[in-house]
Amino acid sequence: MQIKNDKDLKAILLLEDGSFFIGSPFGFPRKVIGEVVFNTGMVGYNESLTDPSYKGQILNFTYPLIGNYGVPSNIKDKWGIPLFFESEKIQVSGLVVSELCKYPSHPTSVRSLHDWMLEEGIPGIEGIDTRELTKRLRDKGVMMGLLDFYYDKPDIDELLSELKSSNKYDEINYANQIELSEPIVYENEGPTIALIDCGVKNNIIRNLLKREFKVIRFPHNVNVEKVLEYDPKGVVLSNGPGNPKKFNETIKLINDLIEYNLPLLGICLGNQLVAISLGGDTFKMKYGHRGQNKPAIFLGDGLTYVTSQNHGYAVDLNSLNETGLKVWWINADDKTIEGLAHYKKPIITVQFHPEATPGPYDTTFVFDYFVRMIERGRSIYA
Repeated sequence: MQIKNDKDLKAILLLEDGSFFIGSPFGFPRKVIGEVVFNTGMVGYNESLTDPSYKGQILNFTYPLIGNYGVPSNIKDKWGIPLFFESEKIQVSGLVVSELCKYPSHPTSVRSLHDWMLEEGIPGIEGIDTRELTKRLRDKGVMMGLLDFYYDKPDIDELLSELKSSNKYDEINYANQIELSEPIVYENEGPTIALIDCGVKNNIIRNLLKREFKVIRFPHNVNVEKVLEYDPKGVVLSNGPGNPKKFNETIKLINDLIEYNLPLLGICLGNQLVAISLGGDTFKMKYGHRGQNKPAIFLGDGLTYVTSQNHGYAVDLNSLNETGLKVWWINADDKTIEGLAHYKKPIITVQFHPEATPGPYDTTFVFDYFVRMIERGRSIYA
């Protein structure tokens, strides 16, 4: 878009139900279409924006002021993994905030949120009633939206027609958009873990490395023969975007891996893919769980833990009868499944993010369960 005068440019967020919000632009002014979702976290926007699970979505933060601590530099840890970002770039299609902080203050800040989004070509809208937007998504469910920019007057009918003719989020195969094509090796002293990258967050990799595993990061469509060449002692199935039923090649891989009785840990999307692989089913949630304050009950001790979550699909409890899977965690609010474990096989999964970033580290012990399962080579129930 050719910018005439920044102060004259306006932004519009149009939802597929015909409702729309007019606000001020920030970031890079370009038209995008995506599924509009909301996140209830108070902090962690840098990590959320770079979370690959948000690919194809326009993210609305419910917290009223975003950007106040700026954006840090892309410094990396000793394994070459970025410390403050969950991938190498912003993953959301667009961003919605009530108020954008234009003059951030923090010792690690090197630029503003606006400048970062401008550099990466991501559009944003501020100054709208994000509470009203959140209530609409909560009551009607998440829906497709269009974010655009204009000077004079937007053509609502034309934009709505374009929005309604676009592909729905559920219909898009995001597995085809995952960029990893060749294995990446993270050297370490311990045994080898195969990490299946369906859109992995960096802190999942870091948590495995902290436990001294050597990590081989594979593309989601790798075949089982390639994985076995590296003699892994266990496999981690990562988080990722989109409809889990579109990940056909990964589902086949999981079926093949289960035949070799390798210990498996599924995280978020990985939880759903394990259930599907064993004959279970998933369903689209009305508005999902996205935030860093989601309570999950661990049935192992009966305690409730605060977890970081980002998902719009869940495993159907009624589909588990013939799978060999037992509910391991449940959501304290809506009783949806937050984790599974197999009766006989060394398989555990969680729907939340035990690696956090953003959010609490209360459930990092899930990785320790995985370590013990590898050491024992059998189900946690055996």
